[in-house]
This record gives sequence, C-alpha cells and structure tokens, in this order.
Amino acid sequence: MTVLTRFLLAMSARLAAVGIAVCSVLAAGAVAKERAVQVENLSKPVLCAEEDNITLTFADPDVRRFRIEAVHPVYLANLSADNWQANWTSCNFGPLVDAKQAPVKPTAEKPKAQPKLPPKMPVRVTLHEQVDRWLIGLRFPNFWRKPTATVRVGNTVTQGLHLLQLWRVRPNGGEEVLVVYPQDGYWRARPKAPRGRDLTAFGSSFLIGPVEHDGRPLVRLKQITYEPALEGFHLAFEAGGSARVKLSEASAARLALDVTFDGAIKGRPFAALRSMYVTADNNDVASVAARGARTKRWSEAGILQFGGAMTPELWAGRRHLSRHNTSSPDMIFKWFRE
Repeated sequence: MTVLTRFLLAMSARLAAVGIAVCSVLAAGAVAKERAVQVENLSKPVLCAEEDNITLTFADPDVRRFRIEAVHPVYLANLSADNWQANWTSCNFGPLVDAKQAPVKPTAEKPKAQPKLPPKMPVRVTLHEQVDRWLIGLRFPNFWRKPTATVRVGNTVTQGLHLLQLWRVRPNGGEEVLVVYPQDGYWRARPKAPRGRDLTAFGSSFLIGPVEHDGRPLVRLKQITYEPALEGFHLAFEAGGSARVKLSEASAARLALDVTFDGAIKGRPFAALRSMYVTADNNDVASVAARGARTKRWSEAGILQFGGAMTPELWAGRRHLSRHNTSSPDMIFKWFRE
C-alpha cells in the first residue's frame, strides 16, 4: 500500500467520523426541539351517532409547526364489508341555523300552497386543475352557517363557497383525499385507498388555527388560498395571523399535512380533533394513545375515559370494527416544534 493510498484512507475515515458526529448532533438537536403540548379532553357521552361529541384540543403558545396524519385503521386489510351510511337513531337536532342569524318568528297565517319544485342542486366550481389533481369548490342551496371566507387561487378570488375538495387521480377515476369547510375551518382527510380496493370513508374532523367556541368549536377563516406549487393552503385567520398547510404525502400509507404558523396562538388551542363516539361498535374514534413526554411509553385509554395529557404525540382511532364509517382513518398529531 502506497503512502498516498494510506493518506487517502485515513482522510476518508476522519471525514466519515466527522459526518457521523455532525449527524448525531443534528439528530440530538431535532429531538431536543420536540415539544409536549397540552391535550384537553372536552368530550361528552351522547346517543346520536351523527353528533360530534368528541373534542380534543391542543394548546401551546410556543408551537409553530406540527404534523397531522390520517392513516388506515389496523383492521382495513381484513375488512370485508364497509358502511358509510348515516345513523339518525336518537337524533334530534331541530332547525340548523347560524348562531348569528335571528330565529324565524312563527306566524298565525295559514301558509299558501307552494308548487312542487325540483330540489336545488349544489353549484360546482373547478378552481384549479392539473393532470393528476384538481381543486373543486361547492355552494349548497341550504347550509347551516353563512360562508364569509373568500377562496383565492392565483389572482382569482371566489366568494360564497361552503366546501373545498382536493382530488387526486386514481385508476379509472378520481379520489377525494382532503376537504375543508371555509366557513368554520373544519377539515377531513383520508389516505388513498390501497391498490385493488374501493374508496374508504371520511371520519373524524380537525381544526387548524385559533380555536374558539360558537355553538361548537370552530376556526374563523378570513381567506384560504390554494398554492399549487406548495401543494397546500395558506390560511388567514379572522383573529389575526396565518398558517400554511402543506400536503406532504398522499399515499395508501398516509395523508400527511405539515402545518406552520406565522406567530404565536395565545390564549386558545392551536388545533382540535372533532369526532363521534356512542358505543364501542358505533363510533369514528374509540381510543386514544398519548406518548409520554419524558418516558419511552404510551398511555392508552378509551376516548371518554381519557383524562388529557402533556404529550409530544397523540393517536386517536380504532382497533375494532365500527358500524359507523367502518373504514375511516385513525388520526395522529405529532412533531410539535417551536
């Protein structure tokens, strides 16, 4: 072996050692930046399967980034029968009106006979379209909350939309992977269906931004901007501040959203999970697991028994079949960072 060869080998070994040391420092720094956030359980028991009685809120004024993932339930591979049908048993919502709208006063006059008209259909607007994906906006003829947030794509601003749908191409059709209601900030997500399987169901909802309560938890959006280059959304909140929601992965393994806030969200939760639970076989989420902030263990509980936690990662989902939205995904909140 020549002197030059020995020199080059020695230098390679030193560079490798330095590289390993740098990677170790970076990894340690990444772990050190992980934050445990306060998760509060505001859930309550109900009898109606169509009422969102499950609420988990996430709070920490120092959090600027975090991730939300939707993953298939563990039993999906063995699922032979799916159910998406609504179950209105024991439900009595009464008239659904916006809390800010004045109630309609009853009248003693006999109502006049009205001619039967065909039902009004939603208005569908294509907001953006590419070869493998597209964004759709919908206006419904009747909706319980008035839409106030505007939707921007490029230089085009659209008003009065009740629902946004983000679609991805799949063999012989399309697949709706993400939806958001601009008027109250509710999101739903689902991973792509596994190859050879029909579409799966949506389930739990979540909120991103300063969560407040007006009849139910919500986030008031001033404007939501779709950014095709980012493959995500820019959110402007009525309370001030903004966030970017990047669609980092849309696969059969998971749908992942990476959220970045432009500033602190103080005095309010920065996110929330909304779902439903009636019984162990009639729910969209049945269990919660929270990772310990300083220990290498998870704490698990039934959704109504969960007492809250300080945690850097939380899973909410199901391990057993449900008669309600059987194939809907589990939800994971993690990677909380300053």
